[in-house]
Amino acid sequence: MDKNPSTPRRAALRRMACAMLALAPIAAATPAWAQDFPAHPITIIVGYPPGGSNDIVARLVAPALGEALGTTIVVENKAGANGMIGAGHVAKAKPDGYTLLLSSASPVVLSPQTMSKPPFNATADLAAINTVGLTPEAIAVGPNLKVKSLKELLDLARGKQVTMSSSGAGGLPHLTIELLKQASKGNIVHVPYKGAGPAVTDTLAGHVDGIVMDLPPLYALIKDGRLNALAVTSEKRVSFLASVPTAQEELPGFNVVNWVGIFAPAGTPPEILARVDAAIKKAIARPEVRQQLENVAVVPSVMGGPAEFQAFFGQEFKRWGAVIKEAGVAMTN
Repeated sequence: MDKNPSTPRRAALRRMACAMLALAPIAAATPAWAQDFPAHPITIIVGYPPGGSNDIVARLVAPALGEALGTTIVVENKAGANGMIGAGHVAKAKPDGYTLLLSSASPVVLSPQTMSKPPFNATADLAAINTVGLTPEAIAVGPNLKVKSLKELLDLARGKQVTMSSSGAGGLPHLTIELLKQASKGNIVHVPYKGAGPAVTDTLAGHVDGIVMDLPPLYALIKDGRLNALAVTSEKRVSFLASVPTAQEELPGFNVVNWVGIFAPAGTPPEILARVDAAIKKAIARPEVRQQLENVAVVPSVMGGPAEFQAFFGQEFKRWGAVIKEAGVAMTN
């Protein structure tokens, strides 16, 4: 029996010291500023003008995300090059968590693969944090085109030129139009615009025959009858437009669903990514946020965390790269 009463205490102190030494490299690896994150407002960059699906989602999610993080979220539009100017800005930003990107697939998955010299390496320069929602594309026509179904549109395109607008070259709406062109074997002409707003305006005015775009900027126009929705590109009909058929009811296998996610610059400390991820999950779990998203035709959806979204991001990049090559989408500068 040990008669020295201080021996157990010394042993306990030694174990504590060893534990502290073991944790020291971990603490040293996390910068002090990362431990204090967020210490000031965060900017979320949107690569499109106001009024498009990315902008709508960002402005709906930002207040709840800011509350979850205990700071203010500022949404800033940096439009151009089908979202790539905004995405490129974030890819080159300081990796401190204070400049984030809210983006659909087009600027980070599709557009970089339709450019001969993309301004950034999407999968290497961006750190995926989590998704916030999903939305199919809508295929709709303006008041001047008197077709009532996707079949009638495809039949018409086999006999005459049909113009279809989108929010920009190289994005998911553009690729959807290219797939429609292949399916119809007809004369469908893609007319790219600089954002959703101008494309919608010209479609309503009859300057182009129809439009393909994410549902959010078209939803209200479809509901009030100013645009005639011929199809949505989801696997199943969506509950908020139950009377609109899916494209694959006419074209089996035609399934194109867009997602919206939040990214940080590559190299952002994992602790910051984890905090933003937790805040995203908390924000999207709020019933009023979910309802607001559904009201603009976005299905609320989050993944398990940054690792799962990063893996999905890489898979999407490969998947759509193969589709772009097969569709023969022309490269831009």
